[in-house]
Amino acid sequence: MTLELSHLNRHFAGTPALDDVSLAIAPGEFLALLGPSGSGKTTLLRILAGLDQPDSGNAQLHGRDFLAAQVRERKVGLVFQHYALFRHLTVAENVAFGLRVRSRKSRPSGEEISERVGQLLKRVQLDGYGRRYPTQLSGGQRQRVALARALAVEPDLLLLDEPFGALDAQVRVTLRRWLRELHEDLGLTTVFVTHDQEEALELADRIAVMNRGRIEQVGRPEEVYRQPATPFVCEFIGKVNKLPLTCANRRLSAGDWVLEGEPWSGRHARAVAYVRPEHLSLGAAASQPGWTARLRHIYLAGSVAHLELDVPSIGQALEVDVGGEDVARLGLQVGAELRVAPQRAVVFATDGQGGHASHAGRWVWQAQDVQPA
Repeated sequence: MTLELSHLNRHFAGTPALDDVSLAIAPGEFLALLGPSGSGKTTLLRILAGLDQPDSGNAQLHGRDFLAAQVRERKVGLVFQHYALFRHLTVAENVAFGLRVRSRKSRPSGEEISERVGQLLKRVQLDGYGRRYPTQLSGGQRQRVALARALAVEPDLLLLDEPFGALDAQVRVTLRRWLRELHEDLGLTTVFVTHDQEEALELADRIAVMNRGRIEQVGRPEEVYRQPATPFVCEFIGKVNKLPLTCANRRLSAGDWVLEGEPWSGRHARAVAYVRPEHLSLGAAASQPGWTARLRHIYLAGSVAHLELDVPSIGQALEVDVGGEDVARLGLQVGAELRVAPQRAVVFATDGQGGHASHAGRWVWQAQDVQPA
């Protein structure tokens, strides 16, 4: 059954940590709560875990009030960023902890606990580590112990609060792919809190982007990346070039880049265009809307090269991504003059009140193919 969160609100010292949050979590789904620090994602996770209560709102599961249930009745497993392992207990004792503290009526036998712990350690690739202590493990191993402990109680809902935040980059990549495989193998419903957009895009079935206690957009990773609903989502998910536009005679423009046929019938005098670095093409024909630019820097990052271009006609720099092999193929050199043109942009009208972008005035533009949205 789907867990339905409805109009959740939570305030701390008068400041909203959650502001009218509604969200549906489907069974077997891997949902990422993505946002900057202070966006409310951990507060929402703590409420689901029973560590906090909302000021108002409710959550329904199987037609019952999920938030009114005792923590033990919710069948939730929780993994923290900093492991929260008991240093005086062995790995096996840490994993068994949630089972051993159950009431006598629901507690498995000692033999059953030992068998389950052994199975879990094997599943999280720590077979043979049961007698070690947390201080004898690497960071990645400790996090797998924490995950095994959460799985030991056979949760229906697995909650992960930035579980890879304390790990180095290479270990994070390895563990998150392993976590996705584990999620699929066990058929869990997983809610994953992170501020790392790459983690969310790679792991999640859906992403809920949060900002200042509100959900700005919920959707599949490719949808959130390619069809951002708000300017905040544009700027927070991935890299983007932000271009102020002016409107005259129903044409939006930034320097020599002119967009034909804006869809708002002149109701907005200004707009902002967001263009991903991979949506800028080099060597465009002079007849194609774009700019003349000078190559300022080349940052080679493995298979991708990040180019920084100076564009005098708009008074700002642009970042363009090309394949690493294209640098030599195109003969790109610092100081070279290039022609650059957007192939795709997400455009938001501004409401005229402080220049804030308007959600109602959203337009997905593509070269030679205008698409109102």
